[in-house]
Amino acid sequence: MIRKLGSGQYRLYSRKPDPQTGKRRNLGTFDTREQAEKHEREVQYFKRH
Repeated sequence: MIRKLGSGQYRLYSRKPDPQTGKRRNLGTFDTREQAEKHEREVQYFKRH
């Protein structure tokens, strides 16, 4: 899940909340939405290989 921050950057969050904290895990902060989407695809690929 990608959200735009107040600073204009984009942050990638995990889809499910972390059971320990109850919040979504931060998977990285990126300058552009394209970079965040690319990393999200890499994460999904890694989860299945």
